[in-house]
This record gives sequence, structure tokens and C-alpha cells, in this order.
Amino acid sequence: MSKPKDTGRKSDGTFAPGNTLGGRPPGSRNKTTLAIEALLEGEHEALTRAAIGKALEGDTTALRLCLDRLAPPRKDSPVSFGLPQIKTAEDAVTASSALLAAVAAGEVTPDEAGRVMSLLTAHKALVETCDLEARISALETKK
Repeated sequence: MSKPKDTGRKSDGTFAPGNTLGGRPPGSRNKTTLAIEALLEGEHEALTRAAIGKALEGDTTALRLCLDRLAPPRKDSPVSFGLPQIKTAEDAVTASSALLAAVAAGEVTPDEAGRVMSLLTAHKALVETCDLEARISALETKK
């Protein structure tokens, strides 16, 4: 029986750490990226000025490009609404009810609520774990 061929890959198909049998060397760059950078060499300022000029003339595409670079759309924003302090698992249920009420009132979007709910769920698990540890410690000291 022959030994399987070593390809330098893990069982999931990705390259294993320290692999020397394949893959792109660290720090190497895509040929297309290098070609584009060579074409744009020294032209960045002129191209930027041209885009700004077009935007000022009313070209909406150029205007959008300039604004996207100056003030990119926010990917996340703070959510502000009242939540009770969470010290017990019951408090987490109360907090999730308050979150659902905020969604129903239109104070929080469903997407924002989903992200906050995942935080509440994680915090509830931590509270429960801490509570269990305290109970186990109390039982062990009784012995």
C-alpha cells in the first residue's frame, strides 16, 4: 500500500501553516494590481483633481465617488435605548422584552435588535455560568 501524496494542505483543503509545497509566497502581489499601479504611477493627484472637477461640474457619478471617499457609509452605528441592568438570567429576559418593545415602537430596527439580542444571549450565558460556578463552590464548601 502506497503512502498518500503530501500536498501541503490540511484536510479541509486549505494550506497548512508553514506549507512550502504550494500557494503564493508571503508578500507577493497580483499581476493585475501591479500592472494597474504601474499605469497610475505619478498620476494619482491629477486623477483626483479631474474627479473633483467633474463632480463640481455636476457629474453625479464623480460626485458619488468623491463623497464615498471623503465620508464612506457607516457600517455600524450606536444604538441608544433603555435596558435594565442584567445580573441574573431573569434580567436578560426582561432586557430582551424591552428590546422587542423598542423594535415595536420603531426606536430600533430589527437588524440592530438582532445584533443586540446576540449580545444579550451571550451575556445571559456568562451570567448563568457564573451563577453555576458560585453554586458549585457553595456546595463544595459545605462538604
